[in-house]
Amino acid sequence: MSNRGSAGKKAPANSAAAPARSRKPRIPAVLLKFVIAVSSVLLVLYLVVHMLGNLQIFFGPENIDGYAVWIRTILEPLLGNEGFVWVIRVVLTLAVVGHIWAATVLALRAKKARPVKYVAGNKVKGNYTTRTMRWGGVIILLFVVYHILDLTTGTLNPNGEHLAVWDNVHADFAPSRWYVTVWYLVALIALFLHLRHGLWSAVQTFGWNSNKREPILKAIATGFAGVLIVGFMIVPISVTLGWI
Repeated sequence: MSNRGSAGKKAPANSAAAPARSRKPRIPAVLLKFVIAVSSVLLVLYLVVHMLGNLQIFFGPENIDGYAVWIRTILEPLLGNEGFVWVIRVVLTLAVVGHIWAATVLALRAKKARPVKYVAGNKVKGNYTTRTMRWGGVIILLFVVYHILDLTTGTLNPNGEHLAVWDNVHADFAPSRWYVTVWYLVALIALFLHLRHGLWSAVQTFGWNSNKREPILKAIATGFAGVLIVGFMIVPISVTLGWI
């Protein structure tokens, strides 16, 4: 009797015989991609403004040093001295943290969902993109930390005088410190690769891509990233070679 009775009963939901239920991610992948896209837009906008500000050095020391003072006095009656700069820093910090967090979560989910490695042609393409974004992101993060300690706080700068941008930049990229220039160029190349892929990913996230527009949008992303990076590269190269 006990055997027949137990055979007719269903196994409890939490028993080993019950089928395993797939747990849905707490944060949807679409939301994570949206965080990456929005943070990327904010960071790219900052890079454009930062690059244009750097190019003031070609107009002489008064222009570049004056620009450094001017950007700290924007909205001064409302925010006080350097208040605007701190607002930008807070926004950028949130964008960077959100960008890294969302990208890391997506990467871990993709790795967990793909126990089998890429096969055939997908292996080369997948591994290249993954390595470029992952290691490029690490290089960029290390570069940002170094750049802040170098030309923002002046801790690692040979001159390191606050708001003396012309003297700090020339001391930093002096011909005898060619290795610093090389490090900047390597980091900027990593930024170009990261930015090119990131721009294209943002276009896909916002749904602006199509099979017809894909070649044009990819060309625009590559061209935009290239112009931006050249704008950053030209300053350390020009100082090291004595052009300015």
